[in-house]
Amino acid sequence: MSKRDYYDVLGIGKGASKEEVKRAYRKLSKQYHPDINKEADADQKFKEVKEAYETLSDDQKRSHYDQFGHTDPNQGFGGQGGDFGGGFGFDDIFSSIFGGGGGRRRDPNAPRQGADLQYTMTLKFEEAAFGLEKEIEIPRDESCDTCHGSGAKPGTSPETCSHCGGSGQLNVEQNTPFGRIVNRRVCHYCSGTGKMIKHKCSTCGGDGTVQRRKKIKVNIPAGVDDGQQLRVSGQGEPGVNGGPAGDLYVVFQIRKHDFFERDGDDVYCEMPLTFVQAALGDEIEIPTLHGKVKLKVPAGTQAGTKFRLKGKGIANVRGYGQGDQHIVVRVVTPTNLTEKQKDLMRQFAETTGNRPDENEESFFDKVKRAIKGD
Repeated sequence: MSKRDYYDVLGIGKGASKEEVKRAYRKLSKQYHPDINKEADADQKFKEVKEAYETLSDDQKRSHYDQFGHTDPNQGFGGQGGDFGGGFGFDDIFSSIFGGGGGRRRDPNAPRQGADLQYTMTLKFEEAAFGLEKEIEIPRDESCDTCHGSGAKPGTSPETCSHCGGSGQLNVEQNTPFGRIVNRRVCHYCSGTGKMIKHKCSTCGGDGTVQRRKKIKVNIPAGVDDGQQLRVSGQGEPGVNGGPAGDLYVVFQIRKHDFFERDGDDVYCEMPLTFVQAALGDEIEIPTLHGKVKLKVPAGTQAGTKFRLKGKGIANVRGYGQGDQHIVVRVVTPTNLTEKQKDLMRQFAETTGNRPDENEESFFDKVKRAIKGD
C-alpha cells in the first residue's frame, strides 16, 4: 500500500508554516494516541501522523520531501557497513581516512544553544531620542512542566533508538560506476536525537516544550534609530539537553514626528517667519526636544537660512556625544491682504524699485548667466 501524502495526513496545505505543522500534529497525535483512542487502527494512524510531522517539521527533510515525495533518489542497499570483497569494507575505509568510525560524529545528546528570537518594537520619536524601559510580551517555547523537558510520560524515560544505536545517524549506501558510496544521514526514526519516546507526555505531545507568552522588561538606550536592533541575552528559545537559551533581538521602528526630522544624531525643523520678521529681525521661540529656547533672527534673513542650536539634538546611542538641532528658515508670503495692506506693499515696492538689494545678485540674473553659459 502506497503511503499517503504527508500534508494530507496532517490536514494542512503545502505552504503551511512550522507553527501550523506543529499545531496540526499536536491535535492529531492526541486524537489518535493509543492511550486515548481505542479504535483498531488508532495506533497505525498515530504512527502515520508522527512520521508526517517528523518530516515536515524539519526544513531539510521537508525540502527533500517536496522535491522527491516518498521516493529516495539515492536509495541504495542501506545498512551500517559494506564490503568491496576481500574483507575490505566501508568501516575500513572510514577508519583509514578519519581515524575510525566514519569521522567525527556530533553527539545528538550534547547540550545545544536554543534558537534566537526577533521582536519588532515601534517607538515614538521622543522615546527613541531619550530611551525608556518597556515591557513586552513574546510567544516562545518553554520547557514542559509535566515531563521537565524529556518529552516522555511521567514515570517513563526516553529509550535509545534501536535503528541508529543512539548515534542519531544512519549510513546509506549507493551504487555508482566507481563502486559503492556511503552517505551519512540524520536518523529519520528519532530525528537525530538518538532517543525514542514510546510513551509521550500528554501535555507537550513528546516535544518537551510548550508555547507560552512571557513578559520581558527591555531597557531601551537613548538615541536608538530606525532599523537598529538590541540584543537581550538569554531571552530566546530554551536550550536543548541543558544547553543555554538563545537571545532575543529587538528591532526598532521609529514613528515620524510632526515637526522634527532626524539625520543621524542631528534634528532638523523648518521655522516659518513673516516677511516683516525676516526683514526687520526678531527674537522668536523655538521648540526643541529639550524644551523651548530663544533664537535671535537678524534683520535681512533670507528664506533657506540655517541656524544651529548646539547640543539640542539626540544623544549618540554609543555614547559619542550629542547631536545638534538645525533650523531652516521659511519665509511665509502673506495672503488675503486688505486693500490698505496692499497699498502699503505697493508703496514699499516703489521705494525699493521692486528689486533685490543692490549688493545681492538677482536670482533671475543668475539664471540668465547659467543659460548663456557665463
